[in-house]
Amino acid sequence: MTSSGLNSPTLPARDGLQLHGPLSPTIPSTPGRSSNPLSSKVTSVLSTSYADAEFRESLALLDERGISNTPETRRQLRLDVQKEVINSNGKIIAEFGRVAEQLRRIGTTIDKLNKSYQEMRSHVTAAHQETSSVLEQASTLITQRRNIETKQQVLKAFRERFVLSEDEVASLTQTAEPVDDRFFAVLAKAKRIRKDCEFLLGFESQTLGLEVMDQTSKNLNLAFQKLYRWVQKEFKTLNLENPQINSSVRRAIRVLAERPSLFQNCLDFFSEAREQILSDAFYLALTGTSASGAKDHSIKPIELVAHDPLRYVGDMLAWAHSAAVSEREALEILFISDGNEIAKGIQEGRENELWRLMADEADGPPEFDAVKALNELVDRDVSGAARILRQRVEQVIQTNEETILAYKLANLLGFYRVTFSKLLGEDSLLLQSMTNLESEALRQFRSLMRDHITTLEGEFQHTPSDLGPPEFLQDALAQLGAIMQTYETSLAADGDREADFEPVLAESFDPFLAGCANMARHITPPSNSVFLLNCHLAAKTALSPFGFTRARVDRLQAAVDEHSAKLVESQYGFLRAGSALEPLFAALASLSDAKREDVARIRDLDPLRPEALARAAQGLDDFLPSAVMDAMENVKHVQDAKLARDVTEEAADRFCADFEHVEELLVAADELLAGEQGESESEEGESSLRALFPRTTGEIRVLLS
Repeated sequence: MTSSGLNSPTLPARDGLQLHGPLSPTIPSTPGRSSNPLSSKVTSVLSTSYADAEFRESLALLDERGISNTPETRRQLRLDVQKEVINSNGKIIAEFGRVAEQLRRIGTTIDKLNKSYQEMRSHVTAAHQETSSVLEQASTLITQRRNIETKQQVLKAFRERFVLSEDEVASLTQTAEPVDDRFFAVLAKAKRIRKDCEFLLGFESQTLGLEVMDQTSKNLNLAFQKLYRWVQKEFKTLNLENPQINSSVRRAIRVLAERPSLFQNCLDFFSEAREQILSDAFYLALTGTSASGAKDHSIKPIELVAHDPLRYVGDMLAWAHSAAVSEREALEILFISDGNEIAKGIQEGRENELWRLMADEADGPPEFDAVKALNELVDRDVSGAARILRQRVEQVIQTNEETILAYKLANLLGFYRVTFSKLLGEDSLLLQSMTNLESEALRQFRSLMRDHITTLEGEFQHTPSDLGPPEFLQDALAQLGAIMQTYETSLAADGDREADFEPVLAESFDPFLAGCANMARHITPPSNSVFLLNCHLAAKTALSPFGFTRARVDRLQAAVDEHSAKLVESQYGFLRAGSALEPLFAALASLSDAKREDVARIRDLDPLRPEALARAAQGLDDFLPSAVMDAMENVKHVQDAKLARDVTEEAADRFCADFEHVEELLVAADELLAGEQGESESEEGESSLRALFPRTTGEIRVLLS
């Protein structure tokens, strides 16, 4: 940088021109005037861009030095700067001298290191040549060690996966070892090993897989035999009063289901044991004495109420039901809550037992039904008590001579038949016993009823003097009422109750009603209708309160209506005959007051001649005062007073209708006669029919009401 032209406010100009400072505008050069160095410099300074970054940095550097803008400073500025540059270069050269010295020392050190490296390399090479054989042997040993470790790991994994330890085999097969969680864990491991052996059989060499599978199968068979004997032992020690199965036995039975034959044998053994226990318990409840002959004074024997057959049978059936319910509740936790596990075990067992699988190929293996298996087991458990029960009940039925009691026994047995069908299903032996006993009780009922009817055949010939229901019918209806009350409490379905009770009616009701009908054949009308009407009314009254006799009540009502109609006809005939109007009604019945020729013929009829008509009118007057009383006397034996009045009133209505018809014809005949006499004006006129027969229909209705 030069000092001329910098920070100079004014510069002398040539030719008398004054130049301004750096911020002065550039003065254009005068064309045609020659340039000198000063002007060129000024021009160069003035043409410099002050926006240049280096220029501004230079100005900033000058500001930092604090240099004042004086001519002296401007003259010395370049020299000062150059001096500073020379001093700086000297310092740098001195520093580089020291660096060079250090580099020489480093070079000496590197030479020493290279020499030491070469010596060590020679030593290493010699040592490597001497130890190469040893390293090769070590490498070989390391490789062998790795292979052995890998084989050890494989062998350990194989033993853990496919081999049972001696302790595990002992726990699985030796009977001295308990059946606990460890046993079931080892058993599960053995089953898993046998399952995994299928993978070993997939390799080329199958010897190992066959050996492992053979040994595992032997251990499993011994384990299941041990489990089978242990379950049998546990079954023997079950609490007789509360045969709850603990979790270990339940688990053992679930596992044992994988061997269907052993599982079924266990169930058979259990059912036989429980059958004997329940048989002894039932015998103790009956007699208060155990099977060994020991007395139990804490129990009230059921046989103490043997004098009351119904209660005796009811108590025995109640005990059997209670025992079945208790047995079901005790076993329910096994077959219901664990039913799926047992079904899976049985399915797995069928897959393992090839002879069973081959036998089931045609029909397919039956699925395990937990509820059905439970019902069958409970049924087998109570079968011994059921045999004793059947013998006792059969004895009661055969020795009974009371008809109603026989039916009550049958109804009681029917009640328990329905109850046991809901509890044990339709295929249980106990249900079959109940069905057979119910049928036998009904046969005894029918036999006793027929014997009773046979003893009453003599009474079928004696009709009561009051035409009321005979005593044998009243007794039969009272007996039937007790039977129907008993049947009403039964569990028969509503839709089948009427059909189910129809055979009872055929045995205990129809023969007595038929006897009444046979007695009525020997009674003259209308007493026969009154007698049958009373019998049917009594029967209807007895049967009406029960819904399951609706069809029979409708038939009885039809019979009542039929005999009521006969009584109406009888009363109607009595009114016609007693009023002396029968000839008159008969003569005029076919005539109509709307036909002139019929009206003209009236006076020619014999019953309409004056003397005959006068006698009829007199006879009617004599009959009417006591007509109602006389008519009611005819039906006085009808035990339904309202029905008797209704019958008489209906007959009176028919009589009044006939009388009204006669009255209309007589009026028409008088009107016709009056018209003819007015036209012919004859001297001798015929008498008026209404004058001879003055009674009106209204009067008749009042007198007969």
